[in-house]
Amino acid sequence: MRVVEVGMRDGLQSVRKTIPTSEKLQLVESLLESGVTEIEVASFAHPKVLPQLADAEALLAVVPRQEGFHYRGLVPNAHGARRAIDSGVNEIVALTCTDPEITMINQRRTHPEMWDELDNILSAAGDTPVTVAIVMSFFAYGTGLVDPERLDAFVDQIVSAGATSIYVADSAGLADPRQVFDAIRRIKSHRPNLKVGVHLHTRGGFALANTLAAMQAGVDWVEGAFCGLGGDLWLPGDSDVLGNTPTEDLVAMLQYMGISTGINLEKYGDTVELAKGITASPAYGHFTRGGSRLEMQEIDWKRILSQPGKEIPSTKD
Repeated sequence: MRVVEVGMRDGLQSVRKTIPTSEKLQLVESLLESGVTEIEVASFAHPKVLPQLADAEALLAVVPRQEGFHYRGLVPNAHGARRAIDSGVNEIVALTCTDPEITMINQRRTHPEMWDELDNILSAAGDTPVTVAIVMSFFAYGTGLVDPERLDAFVDQIVSAGATSIYVADSAGLADPRQVFDAIRRIKSHRPNLKVGVHLHTRGGFALANTLAAMQAGVDWVEGAFCGLGGDLWLPGDSDVLGNTPTEDLVAMLQYMGISTGINLEKYGDTVELAKGITASPAYGHFTRGGSRLEMQEIDWKRILSQPGKEIPSTKD
């Protein structure tokens, strides 16, 4: 299963402080060392909008370049697409959103303007591959459940514009596994040649269940972020429910199931520790907080029970 790392973009944009480019490079190198090969490394939004990601060009100028390393950049418009291409990205991500009000809040555009800008991005991209994200694919803040017919109409319009790759995003983190399964199955059934990924957030606690549902329906890739970082800080809710699927939990689940990702789980744990230090944010995933199977297999009961307060009460009369 392909795993795309979005911590460098969706994760770091949720961190209030600005991370130096040199430290971002350390994170990229650590990800690559762990076996991650597909990284959404930057956003090409205006620096005033996302000052945390204002060094997109500087970072892409120093990231390791070799066969098999794939960097993608998020772009809000055609100008951003040209910046991304000039920086040497391997892929562009363009945004659409099912909800008109949220589109206006996030992108300052009406839906007709959003579609016009998508055409401009696809035109500016030239030979650079473009994946089109559908934000609020399943549930929209302030509106509720997204009608499946609405999502399907979005997919049809995106394909008509010329895109060959999309991902559906549970941006609110409130999709359920049946929704995700049905959506991916419909899309793949109607558009068998369309590449489809899934980008999941954690508010409802269903992210890993939704991942499995997407895989059963035939999704082409899944996305996650180190430490489970991500989301918009202005949304209601605790920080630990706003972010992305923790990549460490995603990789652990797949590895335990015998599904290959090409990612070394223990080395990825080193990336999590590095990210915690650099961002001064906690890790919200279970893998590094609860321990791996190997760690639990090797626990020493005598040592544990010898610690004060760990004694097991006697059951004898």
